Amino acid sequence: MTQENNQVSAFLNRLSESATLAMTRKSRELQAKGIDVVNLSLGEPDFETPDFIKGAAKEGIDQNFTHYMPVPGYQDFRESICKKFKRDNGLEFTPDQIVVSTGAKQSIVNIVLATVSEGDEVILPAPYWVSYIEMVKMAGATPVVISTDIAADYKITPAQLADAITECTKLMIFSSPCNPSGSVYSEAELNALADVMVDHPQMTIVSDEIYEHINYTTAHCSLGSIEKIKDRVATVNGVSKAFAMTGWRIGYMGAPLWLANACSKLQGQFTSGASGISQRAAKAAVEASPSVTDDMKAQFEKRRGFMKTALEAIPGFEVNEPEGAFYMFPKISSLFGKKFQDTVIANSDDLAEYILTEGHVATVSGAAFGSPDCLRISYAASMSDLEKATERILNAISKLS
Repeated sequence: MTQENNQVSAFLNRLSESATLAMTRKSRELQAKGIDVVNLSLGEPDFETPDFIKGAAKEGIDQNFTHYMPVPGYQDFRESICKKFKRDNGLEFTPDQIVVSTGAKQSIVNIVLATVSEGDEVILPAPYWVSYIEMVKMAGATPVVISTDIAADYKITPAQLADAITECTKLMIFSSPCNPSGSVYSEAELNALADVMVDHPQMTIVSDEIYEHINYTTAHCSLGSIEKIKDRVATVNGVSKAFAMTGWRIGYMGAPLWLANACSKLQGQFTSGASGISQRAAKAAVEASPSVTDDMKAQFEKRRGFMKTALEAIPGFEVNEPEGAFYMFPKISSLFGKKFQDTVIANSDDLAEYILTEGHVATVSGAAFGSPDCLRISYAASMSDLEKATERILNAISKLS
């Protein structure tokens, strides 16, 4: 009798399950048992895709955009992205520097796999989005994490960046506005970081700007608009967050030509081009005035105010006011060591699990983002759900002693 060969690859064993998707899976399992769970673990706007974008998709179907498409995206869509980058970000690209992918996540992993090898180092300011570090592991490179704290609004300093760079540094990945902290780097702060980066020409920088339009400050600044390093920055964006288009799966990047060509080559062996119908919809989104996102942003800003006040009232939660995105990232380490019955809260993983099982609210441990003293709580949910969730969290935390 032969033993079935059911061993997965060493490549797969290097990766961890996405913490955000894992918590969503757990919450759905509880819901399947009839338990009412408020899911604040996913970064998905609770709004619907605007009608003018849906209309563009319907036109795309009628115009038969249903065949294989160019790997980096339709030419006219890439031209529209160039105009968007110029209009909103002061970035100059030609269409051959644009690659459209199946979500911004694919844009980033394309860059990682196209630029780093085993032995290379990739700098990740923490907190970082959960998938960044897994992408680095996937490529066989070494993540170099720069830790930050709530007192610094979860932003790195130029001195920290300088200390982290070595001759092996090949890439840096960061986001502004940041998922999970909501932190926004100002133009002055980005310039100060660029002063460090300019002395290390072997280093490419990925600027993830998917939350660009969910920004409560006066202006968004793109790292690639800084002249001294612009030729080494890959700017990643997409339509999922600002236009409530998570399910359409369209992201894009603007990058130096050599990197755009490398990513197009790689993507051609993985997925080829992104959905043609989705590209027509996304074209309408990027061509629209950013003001079409104002109403949604205003709702998020209102929710941010509510969440800050509500979370500040919970014992053991240290809260700042994020300047962008739709997450709160409270520091909760003062709760470590507390317990309820036989449950001991040793770390943020335990706390997230406890809040789910006892409070029936899904959040995500900060450990998944490189900040184990914190908890990520999404406020991309209705106000009624946020009110219910924060009351449940307060009740659950009040049981700890």
